Amino acid sequence: MLAAPKSTRRLAALAAAFSSAALAVTLAGAPGAEAARPAKSTKSLRVATWAPAASAGITPGVQTNTAGSGQCTANFVFTDAAGAVYLGQAAHCASTGAATDTDGCLAESLPLGTRVTFNRGGSLLSAGEQVGAGELVYSSWLTMQGRGESDANACAYNDFALVKIDAGDVADVNPSIPFWGGPVGVNQAGTAAGDRVYSFGNSGIRFGIEQLSPKTGASLGTDGGGWNHPVYTLTPGVPGDSGSAFLDGEGKALGTLSTLALAPLPASNGVGDLFRELSYAQQFSGIGGLKLALGTEPFAPIL
Repeated sequence: MLAAPKSTRRLAALAAAFSSAALAVTLAGAPGAEAARPAKSTKSLRVATWAPAASAGITPGVQTNTAGSGQCTANFVFTDAAGAVYLGQAAHCASTGAATDTDGCLAESLPLGTRVTFNRGGSLLSAGEQVGAGELVYSSWLTMQGRGESDANACAYNDFALVKIDAGDVADVNPSIPFWGGPVGVNQAGTAAGDRVYSFGNSGIRFGIEQLSPKTGASLGTDGGGWNHPVYTLTPGVPGDSGSAFLDGEGKALGTLSTLALAPLPASNGVGDLFRELSYAQQFSGIGGLKLALGTEPFAPIL
């Protein structure tokens, strides 16, 4: 898990990324309705109330700092039927266990209610500017443990959490992915080898230089029973990028960054499938009407 400085130790974490023999590093400091980007005439009140993308302080890609754990990167924005707003992050961003504890059905985690701050410009030396806060209200790890989940693929790859944004900070939220725009919907079909992918990481290792955050690359396919997409990007996701959003070639939300593989595909990343992660949360989180918020900015794969 990636945190600065505490969870940099997780750079040595081992996990099953592609097979029982594969080695992976857990990065720390993650069914939506299939839909096109809404037109300006949409009836969604939530879309009409987003802060402008250019000035919003809380967006996908903002750094998250979980009290008692470490620094990660937020993936997507979500809403519920009551109008609450959430930021997604990786479940392992709240990990308290050993560096090798990467099985979500066994790993130790901070409890729900843990405070999480949202920051910009953070580095290994400083947390940066705090732009908002919230509390952990859903963790796939805690939920799977509570249910006694027996699906080995879910235990290995369902690495997704939700932070409910404080009501006073909601007016400063925009759901668009920085640099790329979107998401325009949720990818439900997975990926094939060679499919283009896009991401935005915000590790403190980059010392808050967001110009280094946009990443693009290719999927290596889908494995783990559909739960995992190994990818290669330039540059690869590193500790602190954990949880960050991945889009497919159409701008749909594909997944959330979870692991850095050491073998058999060195420097590749494991991306948890958002469709499955979100579906699990919709079924078991108790959050009514949970859904992905679409970006207000068009998807523009300019690289």
